[in-house]
Amino acid sequence: MVLFGSKSILGIDLGTSGIKIAELSRRGSRFELKNYGILDFVPKDKSSSRPNDQLLISGLKDLLNKGKFSTKDVIASISSFLTFTTIIEMPYLSEKDLGKAIPFEARKYIPIPLNEVVLDWSIINVKQAGDHTNVEVFLAAVPKDQTERYKNIFISAGLNLKALELENIALSRALSEDDLSPSVIINLGGWSTSISVFDNRFERISRNYEVGGFEIAKALSEARSISFEEAEKIKKTEGLKSGSSNFAIIAPLVDLIVLEAKKTVSNYEENRKVKINKIILTGGQANMPGLKDYFIEKLGKGALLGNPFKNISYDKALEPVLKTLSSYLSVAIGLAMRKI
Repeated sequence: MVLFGSKSILGIDLGTSGIKIAELSRRGSRFELKNYGILDFVPKDKSSSRPNDQLLISGLKDLLNKGKFSTKDVIASISSFLTFTTIIEMPYLSEKDLGKAIPFEARKYIPIPLNEVVLDWSIINVKQAGDHTNVEVFLAAVPKDQTERYKNIFISAGLNLKALELENIALSRALSEDDLSPSVIINLGGWSTSISVFDNRFERISRNYEVGGFEIAKALSEARSISFEEAEKIKKTEGLKSGSSNFAIIAPLVDLIVLEAKKTVSNYEENRKVKINKIILTGGQANMPGLKDYFIEKLGKGALLGNPFKNISYDKALEPVLKTLSSYLSVAIGLAMRKI
């Protein structure tokens, strides 16, 4: 089986807090890490906004020039807050008939006109209901103006965009464990946090919250009357360490994420009559000192840092570096693992 149209492919996570690139090729039954690159967009102050398209294009060009990647073929992520996803249940039909029926059903769930979105769907479960067979269908809709925007960014950077994929799907591919039991992936980014429930490796629920690492740094900057840069350093070195003088500033913001994670987990457990015992932390803020233990204590469940390199071959000399970067590169790794 040929996995890629070229010897290797780039997975590019074009985030609001930075750009992450992973170049993978396939060797035998395993993937091999060929190259990677990370460019962080660190706000200069608390009033900074998210990066504009020109900054993303110039950042991509800079990374590609310095990284000397061997391919221009790209699978890129599209941020979860730009997409609409839901699961609907329908009577079983042939795939051809489902394809005709789904756009009519989707109108009930997609908040903008269907002619303004790119609609995708897949069957994720088949259920027997008495004499009838129903299917659960995962629906995803991406505004066309956003798909065109992403295409323009990558074309302007001199890249060949093969596909766009929802970042949560890429995360699941990179971080899913061998068992199929329900789990939660919490992706802690710079500007926002997503909390997603996966069951049998399919996304069931996804929630996005405008609380991330920059909000924490902003709170530290204001409370301590220090620069945003100094606040970022404190966040990365002290975080939620027990006894830290900044614990009382950081903890309330993390508690907002913990509270939403609790609600998401408990609602899913009650509705589906299942137990979720696995919480996977990832994203640029997941390495904050003390964060994992704080989640374990507050949620009363096992939490671990996601490891996207568990099924990836790489030069062992990179082990110390990749251990630190794994949370940053999870989406990019998952993208580069995608079949095209």
